[in-house]
Amino acid sequence: MTTTHPTVVIGGGIVGICCALYLQKEGIDVTLVEPAMSGDSTAKWSCGQIAVSEIIPQSKPGIIKKVPGWLLDQKGPLALRPSALPGLLPWMLRFMTHARRSRIDTIAHELASLTRCAFQDYEPLLAKCRRDDLIGHHPTLELFDDAAGLAHEQTYVELRRALGFVSETLNAEQIAAMEPALAGRFSHGLLLSDWRTVCDTETFLTELAHSFVEQGGKLVQDSVSRVETQGGRAVGVTLASGERLPVEQAVVAAGNGSSAFFEALGIKVPLIKVGGYQVLLPNPGVDLTHATFYADGGFGLIPMERGLQIGGTIEFAGNRAEPNFKRAEIILEKAKTILPSLNTAGMEFGAGWRPFLPDTKPVIDKSPLLENVAMAFGHGQLGLTLGATTGRLVADMLQGRDSQLDISPFSASRFTLAGG
Repeated sequence: MTTTHPTVVIGGGIVGICCALYLQKEGIDVTLVEPAMSGDSTAKWSCGQIAVSEIIPQSKPGIIKKVPGWLLDQKGPLALRPSALPGLLPWMLRFMTHARRSRIDTIAHELASLTRCAFQDYEPLLAKCRRDDLIGHHPTLELFDDAAGLAHEQTYVELRRALGFVSETLNAEQIAAMEPALAGRFSHGLLLSDWRTVCDTETFLTELAHSFVEQGGKLVQDSVSRVETQGGRAVGVTLASGERLPVEQAVVAAGNGSSAFFEALGIKVPLIKVGGYQVLLPNPGVDLTHATFYADGGFGLIPMERGLQIGGTIEFAGNRAEPNFKRAEIILEKAKTILPSLNTAGMEFGAGWRPFLPDTKPVIDKSPLLENVAMAFGHGQLGLTLGATTGRLVADMLQGRDSQLDISPFSASRFTLAGG
């Protein structure tokens, strides 16, 4: 059924683009509002992974003991800016309530129900794109300094395998055969057989946005300053430019910017932004075929079309923080310890601010106040992985269809309940 009723998607990052594309598949007239250029969103400065088994929450047992180290060691793979601690404390306390094995198992099961759909849900969207190579064919490597590092992860390896995800233990010879540039450096690793890397994060986003426009979608480069409501419904959005867009339905998928609309949506959600840093080397002088994550070093080496991207570190810095590119310098220096010949000429630093919730799960829900508004934000490090699946679920919600997935674990109301 084709309709001319306008639907506005607020936020043109990977989740917003996918929501717009899935609604467009329904024959709906969709306008996508995003202040940045296509491709220039949080996902651009990500590690580019369709990481289907990345389902273990950040809050692991014993994490409370590590907080002093995060404060003292600003060079570690996870850091907490001391100045941000007072404002982050309520969020951190919620975060630590999920550091129980029972909660980890539950969250992993819930996230897996979404991530295992990732490739299937991207398929119809990518079929409409100009290129057929936006997702690569190589699996991902995870490497460790020694057997102890691999053994430390074994509990979570087994949990992922129990949920149907595939991984294979690698020895020194296998690692060297797959990545000659790392020969002799690592003897313990995992092959994450069901992960894939996008051709390039910027290109991936740009091509999806281009497909949306080519199919008749309207892309507005502006920001939304207000959602207008009447009688329990959204009736329009006002842009920063002053222009008003009437709406029949709306989607709030603005990542960290979604918090500006929480009052209108009728929710209280503890959303914070968490920094992830990247270094892009356009001519690295090193050939790598697989995205490779050095677990003990806290960073990844990701070959992309625009160069080698070195990504990693997690920084809790507060919602008003500016990037601290010293952290990018730190991961570059760490990368040189395993690849001393890296060519850094023309390097570029980038920061992606991931929208995080204390239980590591996104919100995929309808507004309790506005019956015609869907919400899709808080995907943390899984935005690229869950973009298409979220888009499909949002389209189901707004079309009044029952989803085959139980999306109750991703409700906004879970934060008003004990333990949320």
